[in-house]
Amino acid sequence: MKTLVIIPSRLSASRLPGKPLLKINGLSIISHVFKKALEANIGEVYVATEDKEIMDDVHSNGGQAILTGKNHETGTDRVYEAVKKLGKSDVGMVMNLQGDEPLINIEDIKNLHTQMIKSKSELGTLASKILDKKFYEEENVVKVITKESLDVSEFTEALNFLRKSTNKIKNVYHHLGIYCYQLETLRNFVSFNQSQNEIKNKLEQIRALDNNIKINVALAKTPSIGVDTKDDFLAIKKIMEYKS
Repeated sequence: MKTLVIIPSRLSASRLPGKPLLKINGLSIISHVFKKALEANIGEVYVATEDKEIMDDVHSNGGQAILTGKNHETGTDRVYEAVKKLGKSDVGMVMNLQGDEPLINIEDIKNLHTQMIKSKSELGTLASKILDKKFYEEENVVKVITKESLDVSEFTEALNFLRKSTNKIKNVYHHLGIYCYQLETLRNFVSFNQSQNEIKNKLEQIRALDNNIKINVALAKTPSIGVDTKDDFLAIKKIMEYKS
């Protein structure tokens, strides 16, 4: 069975409107992420969006995109609509890659995919070690608490996700915006109503835990910064322009 990679994206982000089309080295953020997903070479890649401007940008940079509805509560709901619309009968797994993480490491994407195949896990994600103590308090940096400490070969269970933490808690890591679902798990996930915990914390992955879907976590080699604010964008732009 094949894996399908879907990147949900929209222009109306509350903290940084228009963010997917902001350019770094002459290429939009969304097209940078698309190219990373393509290079990982784990399956066909599509951007799922409600905005024609995003679709046009992806197409003009040689990518594939699909138009979805405007009323989705979360990115995962958008991903599932795209999967249904594409109607590919040979898909067994779906990877949901966040459209605002242009620094995500290709090897980390591949490793998550490999771990999912090996363990037959329902749902998997990535986390990296927290290197900067101020990240514990930073609400834009989502944390995951795991059952065991993470190392390269482990694919341990997530106990909880939170926005604020302390380094006194054991096994706290920086959660990265990537999920890999068995197709049936994705179907189940979107059939559940948003949970109170999910709404309160603004973290859709809590819906899975609240409905007894186990989430496994692999260690990412590289910490990745998502673009949530203008400062994030300027920091990532600086890193990527320096690398090039």
